[in-house]
Formats: sequence, C-alpha cells, structure tokens
Amino acid sequence: MQIDFKIIHLKKKFPLRISRGVRDGQYNLFVSVADGEHIGWGETSPGISEGAETAEEAQKHLEDFLKTCPDTTSPIAVYDAALESKVAPCALAALDMALWDVLAKKAKLPMYQLLGFKKPAKPTSITLGIMSPEEARQRLPLLLDKTGISTLKVKLGSNEGIEADKAMYAEVLEYGNKHPLSIRVDANGGWDVDDAKKMMKWLADRQCQYVEQPLEEGQEDGLSYLFKNRPLPIYVDESCRFAPDIPKWAQMVDGVNMKLMKCGGITGALRIISTANAFGLKTMIGCMGESSISIAAGAAVSGALDHIDLDSHLNLNPDPCEGAPLVGGITMPLDRPGHGGRFKPTT
Repeated sequence: MQIDFKIIHLKKKFPLRISRGVRDGQYNLFVSVADGEHIGWGETSPGISEGAETAEEAQKHLEDFLKTCPDTTSPIAVYDAALESKVAPCALAALDMALWDVLAKKAKLPMYQLLGFKKPAKPTSITLGIMSPEEARQRLPLLLDKTGISTLKVKLGSNEGIEADKAMYAEVLEYGNKHPLSIRVDANGGWDVDDAKKMMKWLADRQCQYVEQPLEEGQEDGLSYLFKNRPLPIYVDESCRFAPDIPKWAQMVDGVNMKLMKCGGITGALRIISTANAFGLKTMIGCMGESSISIAAGAAVSGALDHIDLDSHLNLNPDPCEGAPLVGGITMPLDRPGHGGRFKPTT
C-alpha cells in the first residue's frame, strides 16, 4: 500500500461558536491509500480532545505508526494496532476510512452496501452556533431557506448563562412559527446540573426533541440526577468516545452520539453501533470541521442510525471535495464503489 498525505485549509462560510470557543476554519489532513489499482481517501479534522491539535501532529502520529505496522490490508487489524499504539483517534479516522474506501472499491460496492446498511432515510440537522438573538434572526434564513433542510441543531451553553440561551432559542421558535422546523439542542457540556435541569424542563415545553451533552465531560456523575424523571431524552457526545464507554453511562442516558474523529473512523463507529444497540440505546452521528470526504464516510453508516448531524461540509467556502450530496434534506451516500468522497476535479 502506498500512503500519502496532504494538508489543506478549510474555511467556514459562517464561524461556529460553541460553549468551548469559536472556529472560522482549520487545516485538515487528507490521507490517500493506493493499492496499485484503487485509491482510498480519508480525512482528519484535528482537535486537542481528539488527540492531535494540528494536522501536522496527526500526520506525525500516522507516519510513526506506519513504520511499525507490517500489514495495512485489514482496516480492523490496523485499527486495533493503532489504538494499542496510542495513535490519535482523529488521525486514525483518516487512515481507517481510507482503508475501508479501498476495500469497498475492490468489492465494487458502495460502502454502505459493503457494511450491510440501507441508505439513510432520516434528515440531517444543520447547526446553529451560539449567538445573539439578533444574529440568529439573520442567520436562520441563510441556513434553512431554499436548502430543503428543516431540522435544526441549536448550540446552547452560552458563557453568558441560561438566560442568554433562552433568548437565542426564543428567536429560533419565532422562525419556527413561520417555517416547519424540528429542533434539538446541544449544550456541549456548557451547563452544570442545576442549569441543565432547569433548561431541560424549559425546552421540553418549547418543541425541543432532545438534549445532547448537557454536562461537561468528566461530570457524568450528574447524569443520574438528570436522567430520573427527565422531561427530554438525553444523548452523550464527548462523554462517549469509544464503544467501551457505553456501558458506563447506559443506565443514565437515552442515546449516544458518535463522531468519526472521536472513535477513530468507520471501525470505531461500527463498534459503537453494535454496543449501543445491545444496550437498547438510540444512536446518532455528528461531525466536526469536515469536508465531503469524511462526511461521505459518515453517511455510509448513517442508514443504521436514529439521528443524523452530517452538515459541516455545507458550511465550507469552498468545499474542495464532493461525494455527500444533500437530497431532500438527507446527507446521501452515493451509489458508486467506496464511500463516494473524493477531491473535486481541477479545471
């Protein structure tokens, strides 16, 4: 296998603000794996909590690992060896999805079919970052009008407190009064237990479907308090990075959110799906600052999931890649061998 790397800057159309900060773009690492006949593509969106702060650091993780990895033909064997070698999950994700891409191309199958999944039928949500009510009033039409998307993930957990959260969410409801809208909330760990309890009750009366990561990672003991008599379903994101994390919280949550950058790619996602199903939990998939290459890989498993949040490629200016089109509000995998993601042809 010939493995190569390239680093590209991805600029966002709209900066994204969450409880931990704001981003208007980043440098991502792209990995190609060639077997002489097929080329597979993967992508890393780096982050401190995902084990590599920069694209260069992610590349170094992979280069060091590949010096000691004798066989790169099996994605599962490579995944297990890389985890044992402490490769950053976001770096591993790029290599893993590229290896699966090659495998599906060898089989002449779209990846979703190779994995035994159907095409997704659930719409993707589009993300509204933390902002003022005035900013939300201007941003919502730009995000939703003429896109075919009617599912919104609202980021809350403002540093200004829950009153600021309520004011912003009220603006979302105002927009929803004029346009059909499904709403879910992601606090990104921005609340303490008391504020989470207050906000969940308040949101339950205002068309919210569920709350994701109400408490900061490391504060999961408070989930049992929130879970009892909860007015809304609770999903964990940062608190659930790998399949073995699920049993720790299975009795305190309703579902788990996987991200390829957190779990190390397709192999990790498959294990999360199986474990969550075994515990009777709902599943969803999210994304970070990813192009259509990584989003296409995520779309390949999304047909097995309850909720989908694969929208980061829609907020790039421009997306240098293609392969994860929006079809009727659904981030749809393509019917071509592999996960379908690739760089756009240059002119």
